[in-house]
Amino acid sequence: MEGPGFPERAPGFPARAPGFPERALAIRRAVARLCLRLNWAPLHEVRLPNGRRADILALRGDGGFVCIEVKSGPRDFLTDQKWSEYREFADHLFFAVDLDFPHDILPVETGLIIVADQTAELIREAPEHKLSAARRTALLRRWALLAGSRLAILEDPAGVADLRASLRVE
Repeated sequence: MEGPGFPERAPGFPARAPGFPERALAIRRAVARLCLRLNWAPLHEVRLPNGRRADILALRGDGGFVCIEVKSGPRDFLTDQKWSEYREFADHLFFAVDLDFPHDILPVETGLIIVADQTAELIREAPEHKLSAARRTALLRRWALLAGSRLAILEDPAGVADLRASLRVE
């Protein structure tokens, strides 16, 4: 890394490849941009009722939900085989990976989004697993409360800090 506070790279040494957190973040950002292009409203890091955490839970214009699991590499996918537990909380389930990821190890019964540089493309549509009306309503409420709370925190961090301080038990 170069710039203020970072030494220049020694000549002949290649740039360090991005690690797990940087790679996952880059994929997630590109996928969020794709969601916006598709008129989906992405929400990151959503805790689901079964205790799992969706990397991205996007609300579509028609009221449907899309769950997108970001995988930074084969090891990330192979050590985390909980993906089927996300299906019960989304109409469509996708994996999002970068161009270097071996796509053939991903389940064919999920959708596929591939990221190259800062651009994501929907490569394979996910089969639909329609949510029940009751589950959709409960999930929509959860999604809306989380989205609204995050917006309030962005708009008034001091107010949220005051509220948290007043709720602390000493």
